[in-house]
Amino acid sequence: MSNKEVKAALKSAREAIKNKEFKDALKHCKAVLKLEKNNYNAWVFIGVAASELDQADQSRAAYRKATDLEPQQLLAWQGLANLYEKSNQDDFKSELPKIYQKLITLYETSDKVKCFEVSKKLVDIYQAEKNYLQVARVWRRLIQVKEAEEALENFERLELWREMTRLLQASVEQQDNETQQHLLSAFEKALELTENVPSEDHRELTQDYIKCLSKLPHEAEKLKEMCETVLLLYPKDPYPLEVLGEHYLALGDCGEAAVCCYTRLLEMDPVSSVGHFGLGVKALQDKKYEDAVKNFCHGLGRMWSSVLGLYNLALAQLKMHKYGDSAVSSSQGLKVCAGHADDWTQKLLRLKLEALVKSETLQSADEALQMLVQMPDASNDPAMLALKGRAYLQKGQLEEAFQVSSELLNSHPDCVEGVSLKGQAHLAKAELGQAEQSFARALSLSPDSGELYFLLGRVYWSMGGDTRRDRSKVQTHLLKAAKLDPYLGPVFRYLGHYYREVVSDPGRARGCYKKAFELDPTDVEAGAATVDLRMALGDMESALAVLQAVTEKATPGSAKWAWLRRGLYHLKVGQHPQAIADLQAALRADPQDWVCWECLGEAYLNRHSFTAALKAFGKAHDLQPDSIYSLYQTAAIKQVLGRFSEAAGEYRQILAREEYVPALKGLGECLLALAKSAMEDFLDGRAVDLIQEAIKNLFRAVQKRPDLSCLWKLLGDMCTTCSGVSPNRASVLVPGPLCGAEPHAQDQMLNQKQLLSLGERCYIHALKVMAEAPGLWCDLGLNYYHQSRLIQDQPVEQDAQLLREKALQCVKKAVMLDSANHTYWNTLGVVAMAKGIDNLALAQHSFIKSVKVESNNVVAWTNLGALYLKNGSIELAHEAFKIAQSLEPLYVNCWIGQALIAETVESYDTMDLFRHTTELSTHTEGVKGYAYWVCSTLLDKSNRDSELYLYNIVQMKAVSSAQVALSKYTERIRSDADAFVMLGFLNEHLQLRKQATEAYRRAVELHQNSPHTDELNFALRGLARALCDTGRWEEAVRHYTSTPLEELQDLTGLALACFRAGHLQESVNAYEKALGVASTEKDQAYILTCLALLQHRLGNVDAAKTLLFKCSLLKEPVPESLQCLCALGLVHGDVTLPSAALSELLKLKDRGGSVEDRCLLTCALLAMQGNYSAVQREASRAVFRNPGNPSLWALLSRLVPQYCPSKADGGSLVGSVACHASMTLGKRALLYSGVNQLASGRHSGEDRRNNALKTIQRAVLLCPDDPAAWAGLMAACHTENTACALSGSAPCREGLERLLMTLVSEKVKTLRREDGVLAESLESWALQQGVSALKQSGQYNQAEALCSQVLSVSSDHPAVLLLLRQVQCERLLLADAGHCVPAAVLEQVHGAVMANPSSLSAWHWLAEVYRSQGLLGQASVVLRQSLQLASQLGQHSGKVAGLLRLALLALAPCMAGVGGGEWRELVREACSEALKLSSSPVPLLFQALLQFSIKMGARDTRRLLEKMVYGPASRDATTVVSVARWYLLRHLHAKDDLQLMDTLVEEAEAAGDMRLLEFHRRLYP
Repeated sequence: MSNKEVKAALKSAREAIKNKEFKDALKHCKAVLKLEKNNYNAWVFIGVAASELDQADQSRAAYRKATDLEPQQLLAWQGLANLYEKSNQDDFKSELPKIYQKLITLYETSDKVKCFEVSKKLVDIYQAEKNYLQVARVWRRLIQVKEAEEALENFERLELWREMTRLLQASVEQQDNETQQHLLSAFEKALELTENVPSEDHRELTQDYIKCLSKLPHEAEKLKEMCETVLLLYPKDPYPLEVLGEHYLALGDCGEAAVCCYTRLLEMDPVSSVGHFGLGVKALQDKKYEDAVKNFCHGLGRMWSSVLGLYNLALAQLKMHKYGDSAVSSSQGLKVCAGHADDWTQKLLRLKLEALVKSETLQSADEALQMLVQMPDASNDPAMLALKGRAYLQKGQLEEAFQVSSELLNSHPDCVEGVSLKGQAHLAKAELGQAEQSFARALSLSPDSGELYFLLGRVYWSMGGDTRRDRSKVQTHLLKAAKLDPYLGPVFRYLGHYYREVVSDPGRARGCYKKAFELDPTDVEAGAATVDLRMALGDMESALAVLQAVTEKATPGSAKWAWLRRGLYHLKVGQHPQAIADLQAALRADPQDWVCWECLGEAYLNRHSFTAALKAFGKAHDLQPDSIYSLYQTAAIKQVLGRFSEAAGEYRQILAREEYVPALKGLGECLLALAKSAMEDFLDGRAVDLIQEAIKNLFRAVQKRPDLSCLWKLLGDMCTTCSGVSPNRASVLVPGPLCGAEPHAQDQMLNQKQLLSLGERCYIHALKVMAEAPGLWCDLGLNYYHQSRLIQDQPVEQDAQLLREKALQCVKKAVMLDSANHTYWNTLGVVAMAKGIDNLALAQHSFIKSVKVESNNVVAWTNLGALYLKNGSIELAHEAFKIAQSLEPLYVNCWIGQALIAETVESYDTMDLFRHTTELSTHTEGVKGYAYWVCSTLLDKSNRDSELYLYNIVQMKAVSSAQVALSKYTERIRSDADAFVMLGFLNEHLQLRKQATEAYRRAVELHQNSPHTDELNFALRGLARALCDTGRWEEAVRHYTSTPLEELQDLTGLALACFRAGHLQESVNAYEKALGVASTEKDQAYILTCLALLQHRLGNVDAAKTLLFKCSLLKEPVPESLQCLCALGLVHGDVTLPSAALSELLKLKDRGGSVEDRCLLTCALLAMQGNYSAVQREASRAVFRNPGNPSLWALLSRLVPQYCPSKADGGSLVGSVACHASMTLGKRALLYSGVNQLASGRHSGEDRRNNALKTIQRAVLLCPDDPAAWAGLMAACHTENTACALSGSAPCREGLERLLMTLVSEKVKTLRREDGVLAESLESWALQQGVSALKQSGQYNQAEALCSQVLSVSSDHPAVLLLLRQVQCERLLLADAGHCVPAAVLEQVHGAVMANPSSLSAWHWLAEVYRSQGLLGQASVVLRQSLQLASQLGQHSGKVAGLLRLALLALAPCMAGVGGGEWRELVREACSEALKLSSSPVPLLFQALLQFSIKMGARDTRRLLEKMVYGPASRDATTVVSVARWYLLRHLHAKDDLQLMDTLVEEAEAAGDMRLLEFHRRLYP
């Protein structure tokens, strides 16, 4: 190829590169190289194309080849530079500086601009590589080139040198000396070239130059010169001084030049941190620690992260013994210097460690020990070891501290810290002598240590005695310590102690305490002492100022001592809200301070916040149980709040510790208040007991402080209070010395009069102590007044009058001493109005005067009304009482006055008013008045339907209210016969028979010698009635015969008592006599009915019928006679008579007796007629018509299990309704509900919560004396055991039969008197149940023994004999394993059954015995006889059971395939009859099995069995359905119907019939 072709190819390659067809370009270049191997352009083009195709290695090789061919050509070098700039390969980057250097060399002569650009790139690379020397050299070479080539202007040259300084000044510390010199030279050149001086650019340049010089320690002189030069040019620029100051700080130079620099700097910039730091370091060196702290704090305000500032601040604070602040500053410094120089970290760690150790808190000690563990050189540093020992001392670990000190002294014998540590350890251990020696030795080693002088002085102070008073020891050493270390606060505190306790100079002591507190505001002891001294010296303002300053600065939960003292001050001056706030703040600091709690309680108490005070004192007592004050205040507050019982209990706790007179007094006051409260409730016995205890305790107080008038007054009040109780109860055991006996005399029992006399003496003794106390004179007057009221007999009337005169004079004396007291005027009026004085004018004047003194005076107005009422001035009395009512509507006496006025004027409101008085309070007048009106209303039988009666008696429950109130009245007033009569009458109405008897008996005793025979006869009549109610018939007859027997009620009462006592003929005679006295047909009808019952009891049935028919022929027949007539017919089996009687009874409608009685008679008649289903329907109809009558619900529940057992579940629910509807009937209905559950088979296996056993257990719990309930429990237990046996589990209630039988026998004894037949039936049933249970459990010997035991007591007992034969026969059958029973035994068994012909169960059992012996014919005959008996007895369930047994008996030979047609007919007949009587599925099963026995594979067989399995009855009859499944599976197996068998198996799985599933598995394994 020619030259033209090469050029053409190169041209094509250039065009291809231009068009970005780089692959084509490579082809053209390769073609050129084939012709011309060393073609420069071709290799360059290959480098360009390969670079664009990301073939960096090929490109570099091409460029390298080109540079080798033509080293002075730029094109290849430029391409190579571009390639390296684009690539990220490390080897390319490392070669790039060399390429740039080559380019710079080539550009120096050709292109200056390109040379500058490449130089910049090279500088950037060296800058990134931190090759600052090369940066300086390249840039300096560039400047030389520019200066040599061109005539540069000064500003251009200046800019080049400035750029060089910018490139190098940021990293001046990392540069070598040559580079630093290049930099300084650049700054100097730039300064020389700067023309505008001074100017902003020049100032910035000088600042950069100064900053650079400050980083070069060896250029210190040049730095100072430059700073001075700049200051001359810029005198207001603080920067040079800042840099110079930092230089001095770094050197630690505090000379004059440095101080001058700091001072000038602060003049220019008052907040300059450097200036403050410098002056702070200077102050620190001069031991001016306060100025140092101030300067360092100011400096850190701007430079908060300065390690130097924080370190020096912490050091200054440490020197000032502000250890907490020093630890905080050190911690901040450690946070700032994290990751910086280690020397600062070590310094700060040591500083913090020392501060923590000297803080003397457990938390700081723990932190210090943790720091020591983390410091590697701590074990080798004596100072660190000494600090470790002091940390152990703070934690109380003396042994460890001694060990550290020993180790330290062993390694460094003359170490001051070790000797001092040993002394402090001895001091902590109270080994003062050794401590003194150690501190003395330490002082010899370090005589300038103020702390050591203080510790030695403290040792001398702790020695006490003469050593403490020796000035050369305590005072000298403390003063020396204060001189050497004036910032050590504890020195001044101990100096304060010395001046206060030894020198007795409070002024100097106050100054020392003040100094100590100023040095250490956390010194609680010093602060408290200075405040206490100021308060003691009367300087309250300064003391409060100190407290105010402390509390303002205090954080929540601190400064307890200040809050406490300020709170006590406010408490003292009566500022209770502020005191409470301060004391609460004190408690935030220490919630466990019981003293502070007591102070807070006192503040609450003074503010009358009693509940809060009670809680505060309670908390104090919890914290300090030995504090009597808090317990006493708690009791006192409860006493104020009226919680006297609690207060008395706490007073007793105090007295159990010591004889505390205030507690004795408080206990006496509480007991007096409780006694008065008990008297208001008419609990006289309790009141007397309380008074007796109070007198005993107050006498103990008087023995200790006989000079206290209040104690004697309280004793007098106790004795006088007894005047309000019943005289027969006012017997109090009083200490003998109090009664005037010898000091060691025994206690004496005083009656009411003697107690009042003792109260008189106590008041007189109190007056001897305080003769001018008007209250005592008034109390003494009242005492005389009460004594005069006790004397009622004529022979001592003169004594009573004398006492009244004394009472009047004493009260007058009280009025003279204090005429402004309304109570004294009121008392004077009461005494003046008393019987024997009767000075009504003085009384009126006194009451009016009392009202004038105190207008809101309900007692005086009431007494004034009573005075007017006594005087007959009704209107004035009414007005006075009305005013009293308006003043205090709850004051009972004014209402009693109004009631008496209403009674006087015969107002209809009288009873309402008296009732209101009993609602307000129990007062004798109000109680008796209300009882009188209630009894009067009850005696008037003509108003029973009136609204007044319904409201006053029924709605307001007057009988019970009056009875309760009157019981209290008679408890206190035992001599009021009328009250006892009324109480007996009310008790009768409330069915309180025993109480009525006692009340009437007391009334008879009081009326025995009374001339009023009518009242006596009334009481005797009431007593006889009450005796009849309690069953004491003979005594009732005797009391009835004591009356004249002229009134109808006396005669009928006597007749009834005679009847109950068994004197039937005397009862007939009394009724016949009453018949002649009866005035109305109704009374005659009742008497005739009673006579009819008596004739029936005497056996004269016809006479009874005649009398009852005679009753029914009256114009107004009474329902009771018709009921008796109906019952008579039912008893004697006469259906016609009860039907007719019921018809007449229903005609009476509302007058036909109670609904439940009519329903019961109707049901009994239906049962007699054999219409059992109608029995349940009739009862249900009655319930539907009267759903609110619980008696009907109970009756229905009782009838269901007897006449309709299939609906027993409903009967149980009906019984539950009766239980909820009536508490009285609910007890019996609960038993009925349990019997229904028994009938429906409800046992615990089905429902553990709702079953017969649970229900009957509740019934027994409610009625433990009911034998029927215990019998039901016996049946329920037997049911549970039977259910367990059927389910295969062990019975859990075995062995209870004998116990339950015994209980039934015991309970039946009380029932025999009322219903002997029922009692005998229950006892017999219990015996049968017990024997059955024993037989079921296999205990035949016990069963036989039980029957034999009964027969040994009563041989004529056929039912028991039958049981015995049954037990013997069954045991024989079991013993012979079903072999033939001898004919003689069968005869005996048959005879026993014939002896009990009415026992269906006996006939069924006999049939079972015959069946077991294969005597099916005899069994069939016996069962037919049982069916006849069930029909005769009307026992529906017995008839159904007999039919089913008969069907089962006939089915057995049919299933065995030996039965003839007669047996099949018997099965069909029995099942048909059973289905007519009951809806039980058992007859259907028997029919299906009969069909199965006739033709197993017949379609009817499958139809009948499937009806049993899949029909609606399958849900309830589980066992019946299981049997039907069994035979259905056999039928399907015989038919080989696999599909139906699968369906049956699925149904069995769903029902849980495991027996069938097992059978199926055996058939199809």
